[in-house]
Amino acid sequence: MDGKKEGIRLKGNDSIIKSEVSLSAYSSYRVGGPAELFIAPRSLESLQASVEYAKEHELPITVLGAGSNLLISDRGIPGLVIATRHMRHANFDSETGMVTFAAGESIPALAWAAAERGWEGFEWAVGIPGTIGGAVVMNAGAHQGCIADILVSAEVLTPDGTLQTLSAEQLNYSYRTSVLQGSNLIVTQATLQLQPGADPAEVTARTKQHKKHRLATQPYHLPSCGSVFRNPKPHSAGRLIEEAGLKGFQIGQAQVAQLHANFIVNCGGAKANDIFNLIRHVQNTVQERWSIGLHPEVKMLGEFQPA
Repeated sequence: MDGKKEGIRLKGNDSIIKSEVSLSAYSSYRVGGPAELFIAPRSLESLQASVEYAKEHELPITVLGAGSNLLISDRGIPGLVIATRHMRHANFDSETGMVTFAAGESIPALAWAAAERGWEGFEWAVGIPGTIGGAVVMNAGAHQGCIADILVSAEVLTPDGTLQTLSAEQLNYSYRTSVLQGSNLIVTQATLQLQPGADPAEVTARTKQHKKHRLATQPYHLPSCGSVFRNPKPHSAGRLIEEAGLKGFQIGQAQVAQLHANFIVNCGGAKANDIFNLIRHVQNTVQERWSIGLHPEVKMLGEFQPA
């Protein structure tokens, strides 16, 4: 790493680009090597300056939200990693029922905020440990609800530094995916359509019930990425993995969770490569047993070494 790149203060804002920053703290799995270069902008202007810096220096960009649906390689990520979790603002419009959230806003926090106002339509999201930006990109969902059902529009930053507003139709949503996945567009904020006017106590009670159900059925006491595999409808990925006898199976300190087989948890000290190889083992076992291919929901960043 060129020492001159360390601690670069971008012109016109207070964001600093740092080098060799460990990404384990930016991943819900608590694994991952260093970012070659790293910045955590707090404003749209800082984000635009970060993108401009990467463009000027011909650096690849990787965007992280809460890191809750990611597996980051032990080798880390080259180029510039931009963490948007500090980009936060929320605007509730009581006349229209629309609410605009910045990309870094926490999904659970927003679900509670909506419930406390008596705004319906976001109760299902309380157990999703991610950010709005990530939810928009992957069409996050739970309890028969998903972002595609309530998204009005998303504002995105293009590689040339301009802003575009895309409708839900333009995002071409389907199960846990959108046109934003794999694109070079960065979500800056999203506008959702909720339903104001309900009794806050009733909405809060439903939100609490969703949270209670998630905690009772999913292993949130250990680091994980949430559900690892998409459900190969009409089948349940968790049921297929469980019936293949894989609950509790471990590689290193990575384990197929006992509470829910579609979770792989870090029991303490797991390496990203352990988790990667456990994912591959589960896929191979289910394929051999049921002739069904499991496709990961988790996005893998960086280079991995197959066992």
